[in-house]
Amino acid sequence: MAEARRLLGSEAEQVAERYLHKHGYCILERNVRFRQGELDLVALHGETLVFCEVKASHGTSMLDPADNLHRRKQDRLVRLAAGYLQKHPEHAGRECRFDAVLVWKRGLWWSIEVVADAFRPGW
Repeated sequence: MAEARRLLGSEAEQVAERYLHKHGYCILERNVRFRQGELDLVALHGETLVFCEVKASHGTSMLDPADNLHRRKQDRLVRLAAGYLQKHPEHAGRECRFDAVLVWKRGLWWSIEVVADAFRPGW
């Protein structure tokens, strides 16, 4: 079961990346790993640096992928984003935001919803 979830997550990130690119996001990095976790996608949308968290669900699940973007996960993403900004001083001073990319796989079809500015940290 864990392997199926990992595969769904990987496919969802690829689908999300293509969708975001078509909608004006310039993907800078994918799967940025830190000791404390991972940033799924880092992109520029205009001049704004965007940390995109991809959440996936399959069509037979009644769960909303957004349910997994709880407060503890948000806090971790904020810490990871701060680490990213430390490693990339070229982005210092940029406006930043956190987008949630919600992806559902229904048979052969994908449904995607982007929630721009899904949450705001207290930087």
